[in-house]
Amino acid sequence: MLKGIDPILNADVLYALRAMGHGDMLILADTNFPSDAIAQETVHGELLRIDRPMGEVAQAVLSVMPLDTFVEDFAGRMEIVGDPDTVPPVQQEVQDAIAATGEARPMVGIERFAFYDLAREAYAVIQTGERRFYGCIMLRKGVIGPDE
Repeated sequence: MLKGIDPILNADVLYALRAMGHGDMLILADTNFPSDAIAQETVHGELLRIDRPMGEVAQAVLSVMPLDTFVEDFAGRMEIVGDPDTVPPVQQEVQDAIAATGEARPMVGIERFAFYDLAREAYAVIQTGERRFYGCIMLRKGVIGPDE
């Protein structure tokens, strides 16, 4: 264990988060997402896992990773097929974790198959233990400024 770091962030996840650069994408996926197959096509190339609910994983990741403030798609959510404007509770929990960082903008919606394509371009995929449908999120890494 480390002081000040959420204990659900394992060494492999921390390594990947630290290695990511500004603008790199991270996918947080539910248990039904084809995580292993897609992870093999990412920059990291290996699937990462945190077997916890999506809201907990998002909160832990966002405790150490800043979001990109320079782009509109700083965070995205997989849209529900046939109902793209509905934000299910699993996605609202992530939106709440984002809001807790001080970011007021809503996540952008991403069509299901476009989300799969985007995920293949990501730096890494973390498969969570989330079993609710549409628990698939993209987070784009931001920057940490210099000390004043």
